[in-house]
Amino acid sequence: MSKTSTCGLLGVSRQVYYRYCRSKQKKQDKAEQVLAMVRSTRMAMPRIGFRKLYYLLYEPLRELHIGRDKFLSILKANHMLIKPKRNYRITTDSHHRFRKHKNLVADIELTHPEQVWVSDITYIGGRDRNCYLALVTDAYSKKIMGYDVSNSLSTEGSLRALNMAIRQKRYKNKLIHHSDRGLQYCSNDYQNVLKKKKIIPSMTEHYDPYANAIAERVNGILKQEFFLEDYLVDIKTMKLLVEDAVHIYNTQRPHWSCYMKTPEQMHCQKEIKIRNYKKQNLIKASLDKV
Repeated sequence: MSKTSTCGLLGVSRQVYYRYCRSKQKKQDKAEQVLAMVRSTRMAMPRIGFRKLYYLLYEPLRELHIGRDKFLSILKANHMLIKPKRNYRITTDSHHRFRKHKNLVADIELTHPEQVWVSDITYIGGRDRNCYLALVTDAYSKKIMGYDVSNSLSTEGSLRALNMAIRQKRYKNKLIHHSDRGLQYCSNDYQNVLKKKKIIPSMTEHYDPYANAIAERVNGILKQEFFLEDYLVDIKTMKLLVEDAVHIYNTQRPHWSCYMKTPEQMHCQKEIKIRNYKKQNLIKASLDKV
């Protein structure tokens, strides 16, 4: 049966039918362009979420006349929305003889870079492998200032991350270093470096992963969005993967609390007031908003 006969049986004119076909093909072509842009962006940031994707692709999407809701529906229809993962593994040993410091940042308002650094150490490369990532992150800009990959939870890895952060420090204002009460951060070697550089120590006062929320969130971004939790490689290769992930994180990934600026952009200025969270407390921030 011809298309003309079919249209007649359905009570639809040929013009309407062909107009529908052209419209459907045009929508499919647009969707393919959108998916190509998303795949290209996710080559560098494999698990970047919808909101940040929409911000990064806003101009080309606008040229295609694709709004936020349409963009969401395209990703959803093609199973390209990211489902968050929640994993937590204890890497903190707070049962030791070293001095523990008070929490100095519980009610602090972050107003400029290098006001507060947050430090943490986490496992990467799978739960059954001894590979650990130590990080020092600026709480205001979310920039990773220092990092180190090692096969041990010893103090040396955290010290190397701290010394890298100190080398990248660019402002002379008062600086607080906040961490959990782990042995690495309470050790004499670590505290001596802080004292020598006139950096004020601060620590969580009870065991709670949310008490150092910014550090925990940055850990999660690197492990989940950049797959550092899943790579089963030797430590030499892992160091290269971490170096690449940190560079992309600092220079390409936008942050909601920084008005979608990258950490590097945010760190180069002091004027922007970062977004507050529900409790007006940036250190106890919601983990989903960084």
